[in-house]
Amino acid sequence: MQLIGFARVSTSSQDLANQLRTLEEHGCNKVFHGKQSGKSKENELKLKELVDYVREGDTVVVTKLDRLGRSLKSILETIQQITDKGATLKTLDGAIDTTNSSPFAQAQLNLIGTFAQLERDLIVQRTTEGREAAKDKGVKFGRKSVLTEEQRKSIKKKLSNGSTVYALAKEYEVSRQTIMRVRDKA
Repeated sequence: MQLIGFARVSTSSQDLANQLRTLEEHGCNKVFHGKQSGKSKENELKLKELVDYVREGDTVVVTKLDRLGRSLKSILETIQQITDKGATLKTLDGAIDTTNSSPFAQAQLNLIGTFAQLERDLIVQRTTEGREAAKDKGVKFGRKSVLTEEQRKSIKKKLSNGSTVYALAKEYEVSRQTIMRVRDKA
């Protein structure tokens, strides 16, 4: 069994020293760390390195739960990856301790999962409401058509006069599939 630390700061101006010192003081043999924006791939890569390194029986230690990621969803995914490998997670602020399999600890993890699901559901709901409001205002979604209505009419006329799909695709600088969609549209 090994204690493995993970430290992260959100911006390059923040200092990792306190987290690193605290993790070492608590007996972490190895410490992975990231020091860039939370959106940075650097932190994701360091977290992946940690998860890849962890073995059954190890305990991952962080100073606070939010050091594992920016969103509850990403934190829960990391916790799941750690526990799937037979390792445990402990936060030094006492928020989470999966080294103990008591009913209270399991309930605590389930509660965090419930809030993560609530967060996802609220995001979906807000996105759907925003999309509907935009549609009501006449906003069109999707890619803009490469052909104008006049060009589509011209293509239909040329097709009825014997032009080929290939020739029209070349003339309008579009794919043959685009010409076929114009042809097939009622």
